[in-house]
Amino acid sequence: MSASDDIDDSAAPLIEHLAELRTRLIWSVLAFLVGVIICFSFGSAILDFLLVPIENTMRDLGNPNPVMQYTAPQEYFFTLIRISMVGGLMISFPVIANQLWRFVAPGLYRNEKSAFLPFLIASPALFLLGAAFAHYVVVPLAMQFFLGFSDAASILTAMVSEGPVRKSGIDIVFQGKVNESLDITLKMIVAFGLCFQLPVLLTLMGKAGLVTAEGLGNVRKYAVVGILLLAALVTPPDVITQLILFTVVYGLYEVSIFLVARVDAKREAQLRADGFYDDEEPPATSDDIEDK
Repeated sequence: MSASDDIDDSAAPLIEHLAELRTRLIWSVLAFLVGVIICFSFGSAILDFLLVPIENTMRDLGNPNPVMQYTAPQEYFFTLIRISMVGGLMISFPVIANQLWRFVAPGLYRNEKSAFLPFLIASPALFLLGAAFAHYVVVPLAMQFFLGFSDAASILTAMVSEGPVRKSGIDIVFQGKVNESLDITLKMIVAFGLCFQLPVLLTLMGKAGLVTAEGLGNVRKYAVVGILLLAALVTPPDVITQLILFTVVYGLYEVSIFLVARVDAKREAQLRADGFYDDEEPPATSDDIEDK
């Protein structure tokens, strides 16, 4: 079977490809807009869910009725818009991925299709896993770190239930803003979701021949430094949270090395089967014999 038989017939002129691209983009945008509308319809419930870590932290600090505020008329509306856009992208991703696949698949070989499709499925799954890890583990630790410096929640409880607390000095009270508190949560979710894409990215690079398992192993010490810097940048200045992120991302790096090693092994086996891989030592020359 020739290469022309292995690849799908796609001899359409450029104008047809551009027209198809326009169609795929239109469907993707429509799916995104539908996702945004759906999420906006349940925006308040989604916001409550995203604010659960800070709510639980305030309750643990002694405030039975946590309160969040907004200080501008448009602030709450645009907060819901932000949530809707992130949620709409997540909801519409299967449709967008399907449109991307239908556009690029005709130009791929059959073996490339079988290699590309699993990553298209694994990528959103890993993003959701990273987002869940951030929401249920990292964000609560961050809130405990930031709010744990003072008994602000207890002071707020006393002010609400018993009137102003009278003592010398100034009462420092936490009165959280919705958009600022949500900003921390969304940044963590996006950051961890992207970090969990590391195995997908490196494995795809391995399939493209850009990296090897041996090369990734040789730069392991540099990867450790880079992951430590990443942990310091995307997490609060809390050693425990930073160690958690470092452990998770470094574990993903080691998983990536294992996956790339499997890719290398399959590529080597295919080259051996095709007769293009030669691991035999070259015959000894006369100069080599004289050196011995």
